[in-house]
Amino acid sequence: MGAAKAPPHAHVTERDTGATPLDGGESLSPPCAKAARRALRGKGVPESVHYSTLPNGLKFYDLKVGSGLKAVKGSRVAVHYVAKWKGITFMTSRQGLGVGGGTPYGFDVGQSEKGSVLKGLDLGVEGMRVGGQRLLIVPPELAYGSKGVQEIPPNATIELDVELLSIKQSPFGTGVKLIEG
Repeated sequence: MGAAKAPPHAHVTERDTGATPLDGGESLSPPCAKAARRALRGKGVPESVHYSTLPNGLKFYDLKVGSGLKAVKGSRVAVHYVAKWKGITFMTSRQGLGVGGGTPYGFDVGQSEKGSVLKGLDLGVEGMRVGGQRLLIVPPELAYGSKGVQEIPPNATIELDVELLSIKQSPFGTGVKLIEG
């Protein structure tokens, strides 16, 4: 299997974890967890973090494996995310007005074709468990593609730090409203 092209600032190594694609991968050992968290603070992706790579080029690593429900196609999920390009945060759900901070982002897993969610985020959340946190390296074709958006240039690889907050399963498929309470 060929490696997906990493962003120019990163030196990402790969290892076959034996995990099925999106089943949650594996938890980080404390030194790797520290290195990955440094990456989330904008210091670049460390060499010591080993990502699982899907056939579509999406790389993921579980910073924390959750213990709750598993996100599957048709699940209505609520996540917090931080999106970075070259180590610079360009979008986040964590910042907002008031004491509680930002508002979680909700979407239906498996519905990225409708354009309501970034395809890399959609694919990267599938298989996570509630309470989990995952670092994603999203190739251009699963991010903003050849057009780019605002300050993100065409063909840019982005990084997403995603925390799965809640899941609402629908017996009727997708389109269930997320009710917090």
